[in-house]
Order: sequence, then structure tokens, then C-alpha cells
Amino acid sequence: MKNKKRIFTILILTLFITQIFVTSVNAQTPELKNYSNKTEDLEEAKENSDSLKLEAKSALLVEPITGKIVYEKNPHEKLAPASVTKIMTMLIAMEKINAGKMKLSDKITASENAKKMGGSTMLLDTGEIRNVEEILKGIAIASGNDAAVAMAEYIAGSEEAFVEIMNKRAKELGMKNTTFKNCTGLPEDGHITTAYDVSIMSRELLKHPKILKYTGTYMETIEEGRKTPIGLVNHNKLVRFFKGCDGLKTGFTNEAKYCISATAIRNNVRMLAVVMGSSTYKIRNKEASMLLNYGFSKFENKKVAFKDKPIEKITLDKKGKKEFIAKSKEDVNIVIEKGNENNIVKKPVLKMDKKQYKKGDIVGHCEFYINGECVGKVKIYCDRDLKKPGVFENLKSNFKNILDKAV
Repeated sequence: MKNKKRIFTILILTLFITQIFVTSVNAQTPELKNYSNKTEDLEEAKENSDSLKLEAKSALLVEPITGKIVYEKNPHEKLAPASVTKIMTMLIAMEKINAGKMKLSDKITASENAKKMGGSTMLLDTGEIRNVEEILKGIAIASGNDAAVAMAEYIAGSEEAFVEIMNKRAKELGMKNTTFKNCTGLPEDGHITTAYDVSIMSRELLKHPKILKYTGTYMETIEEGRKTPIGLVNHNKLVRFFKGCDGLKTGFTNEAKYCISATAIRNNVRMLAVVMGSSTYKIRNKEASMLLNYGFSKFENKKVAFKDKPIEKITLDKKGKKEFIAKSKEDVNIVIEKGNENNIVKKPVLKMDKKQYKKGDIVGHCEFYINGECVGKVKIYCDRDLKKPGVFENLKSNFKNILDKAV
């Protein structure tokens, strides 16, 4: 009898201590899996894309949100990128703007060094003053080498110092096979990258959607402060002739041949195609179009959360008497492979440090995963006023459960 009392006392103390330090929340969250099937994904994609016979030396098709590779051909072959280099130049500029370290209205004075750049140009004169936005247009639309150097000098003081920033950023992004020697893509020994690395910096640039306002423009005229207007025409003809194309950058030199990092969006699905080393611009554009169309045939946009609709029932006590419905703050759409909707996993991430909840309170967010990759997120809120059960209320409930079981 004494042993039974001792055991019962220990059990009660254990429950009490556990209740103080641990708050149990039952959100009915599906278990996430650790996926490491990148090789399998690529093999499957290769089997499905055997019909794509590309002439280009290297190519890659990517779903840019998750980074899923849909098609590849020699993606890690080191090649000269020509003006596709300017994706990194634009990326650094956009990051400066978004960080508040530079404004679109800031004035840039073109140097003699910028003016004398060969190749593509936006026809800047020495001493000409243009704002950051106009210089960005000169880079994105006309592929102006003078504009790229003017931007580099404005940001870093010299092109050489800017190239150091470019290489540092490339390293941070994991562009392992890239070395920049200039900010333009003009021929220079050792200036190399790969289709895979181009896709990395392209995806990063797409995180700054304002750039698409420029890369997606076919023609632009800059007149202010000039006797002769500057006419900019986009080197990326897909912007005009391929439905949904709004970027990113083309390139050509005798060494690099014809290159492109092309992106387009249809039915809320964005794809990114990189083609390097094509023999003609027509073949480059044709093969980039083929890749983009192939991507659109494989992916779709799916709504996974509806504004003000339930996401999950959240239980705050073991008996289920203290509960609320977590509702979505906004609609959420994600891009998935067609036929893959059953693999979507949702994971509510809750803030459980409140003693009471009020209707409309943000209580955390819900993440949506496909194959271990987070592809969407939305804030969730409480649908009612509710007081969280205290230590003694939970202890009382535990006592009752023990007594019920004893009976």
C-alpha cells in the first residue's frame, strides 16, 4: 500500500513539473520529410525531355522559385558569358537600391572611361549626367557597356573595385565556377561562368521584380537634357515575340557566341531558361523558346490557401476544450509540377507565448512545402477570443484523467 502511495505521489510531482516547463500544443501538423532526391529529379526530367535536342553548347531550364532543374545540357561547362554578365551588374545595383544605399533619382556622371567602352552602347557622352534609373535602362534594354561602367564607377569608384564586389557576391551565392574580370562581358581572358551559375544570379535578380520593368521593355527613348534623343532597343527579341517574356539578358561576342538568360511568365507560372554558346541568335532564341514552352507544359499555379478561410485547428489543452481555428490572412498561390498537388505539405508555425488570444490576432504563419522545399508562406490569425489554460487548470485536468483511468 505504501509503495502504491509513493508511486502515485511521484507521478503527480512529475506531471506538475512537466506542466510548468512544457506547453503542449496539438496542431495536427503533418510530418515533414527530408528529401535528397535531386539526382532522381534530374534523371526523371532527362527522361521526359529527351525530345529537346539543343544545338547550344550548354543549357538549363529552371523553375526559379524552388530552383528545380527541369532540363540540363552541360550546365557546369565553363564558358564566356558575354553581356549576360550584366545580370550581376544589375543585381548589385538593385540590392543597393533595395537597401536604401542608392536611389533611382541619384545622378550619375559618365566618365571618359565609360564613354570609350566598345561594343553595345547607350551613347553616353563624357560628363553627361543621367539618373540611376536611366542608366539601369541603358544596361537592361540596350546592353550598354558605357552604362554598365558608369554604374560600376558610381557604386564602387572604379570598375576594378566593382568587379571585386561582383566576385564576392558570386561566391556568396554559391557560383562556384564563375570568375568576373569586368562588369560588361567584353572579352577578357579568364572571364567565365556556367549556365548553372547564370541561373543562380538570374534567380537572385528575380527577387527584385522591379528590374522586369526595364528588362521587359522593348523600346525606350531618353530625351531630357539631350539635343539628340537616346533610342534604346532591347537586344532580347523574345520580349517582343514570345508571350510572357519580360527579361532577362542576352549576350554575344565572337568567343562566347550567342547567349541568353530568358524568363517568361504565363498563368502565374514563371520559368527561367539559360542558353549559352549558340551559333546564331535565331537558334539561341528558338532554343530558349523551346525550353520555356517545355517548362510551361510541366508546371501549373495552384491556390493552397484562401483569405479568411481555415488553415488549421489549434488545440491548447489535451481535452480539446480550448481551441481556435487559425485562418489565412491572404490568398496563397504556389507553382507546382502538374500532378504533384498531393505532395503539398503544410506546416503551421505558431507563437504560443501569449496567455490569451483575441479574435484577429496574428498567431504565426503557415509554410507550404513540396519535396522538402518551402514554396509559400502566409500569416495566420485567431478566429475567436480565447484564454490559454494555466498551469493549475492543466494540472486539474491531468488529475481528472488519472482518476478516470484508475476507476
